Amino acid sequence: MWRGGTAARGLLRSGGGGSPRAASGTAAAVVQLRQRLEKELEDIRGAGTWKNERVIASRQGPHLRLAGGGAGILNFCANNYLGLSSHPEVIRAAVEALEKFGAGLSSVRFICGTQSIHKDLEEKIARFHQREDAILYASCFDANAGIFEALLTPEDAVLSDELNHASIIDGIRLCKANKYRYKHMDMQDLEAKLQEAQKHRLRLVATDGAFSMDGDIAPLREICQLAQKYDALVFIDECHATGFLGPNGRGTDELLGVMDKVTIINSTLGKALGGAAGGYTTGPKPLIDLLRQRSRPYLFSNSLPPAVVGCASKALDLLMESNAIAQSMAAKTQRFRSKMTAAGFTISGKDHPICPVMLGDARLAAVMAEDMLNRGIYVIGFSYPVVPKGKARIRVQISAVHSDEDIDRCVEAFTEVGRKHGALP
Repeated sequence: MWRGGTAARGLLRSGGGGSPRAASGTAAAVVQLRQRLEKELEDIRGAGTWKNERVIASRQGPHLRLAGGGAGILNFCANNYLGLSSHPEVIRAAVEALEKFGAGLSSVRFICGTQSIHKDLEEKIARFHQREDAILYASCFDANAGIFEALLTPEDAVLSDELNHASIIDGIRLCKANKYRYKHMDMQDLEAKLQEAQKHRLRLVATDGAFSMDGDIAPLREICQLAQKYDALVFIDECHATGFLGPNGRGTDELLGVMDKVTIINSTLGKALGGAAGGYTTGPKPLIDLLRQRSRPYLFSNSLPPAVVGCASKALDLLMESNAIAQSMAAKTQRFRSKMTAAGFTISGKDHPICPVMLGDARLAAVMAEDMLNRGIYVIGFSYPVVPKGKARIRVQISAVHSDEDIDRCVEAFTEVGRKHGALP
């Protein structure tokens, strides 16, 4: 649209629907907007926080081929925790669903966009989480955007961890409830906020189960104890926990033994559960019924494509048949964390396959990530506004399909690059 001022020239050339003066004014506004945007983009580049998108020319997996010839690249930055994105049974299930049910429904769910596979998957999700019912969304971002506005009114209160995912923050902004933000995983601050919120009708504590930027896990036992003490409900986002945390991969509530105390779970099908797309809410049936009537992202978005539903359904089958894949994560995560710590790096979080290598400086994170790619290791630097200023890091993510040799090679490359750029002595 912007290239070469095409839009502006088109407006000046068009003779219909407006005067030359009006067209000229619009063209000037377009030029002004272009200049402002280019200045803002240049500021991002100057701050060293520009985010390049590398193009992959192969399937998602531990080994990648990049567009332009990069082959044999070790991938340590995907959310493919269980390696199911390219699992042959998952792919086969997607193909079968595509052939049987078509490419898509061309409609929203309540008009003509619900197929039997959608209902089957929702039942399977509820059974996996041991909840009453579930509802599918195009993404967990949509699930988070849809729940707070539908559930909470100006009579209610929501209490949110300050480092919750952006989708939770945006979802809370959309609702009219009274909003409280407590310090990250600080139970004293949460209790103070709960005491303050006692004047409201309903209180909902909202937290990530596992925090995606730091790899730390919410203290759900303590949160649930406070919720019980102050008559509150607990909501958790399990995008970085579903499928691999807990004895059977059901998430942080299973890991910490509070499955019966967490009321609402939102999670994704686009990470451990097949890696395609989609999200969901699972919890009490009356809540799910209400979301089908009131949740705007659900009501106004097309239903999930059958191939995506097929992928996720097969991924859940594999998890419920055996916990072997879910249990394979712990040793590999521990191997990477212990070797990196021994090399002198600071790794945030604890016992989670998200392993942030803390560097502090945004430029350093970007340069080191690029140098890692030159050594055949695909990792990404994270900096402001994705993480707070001064807390730039390279986020490494371990997958069940990484071999011990893959992990050791990654540590060796980090050590070389860290010494080269002064991140290690």
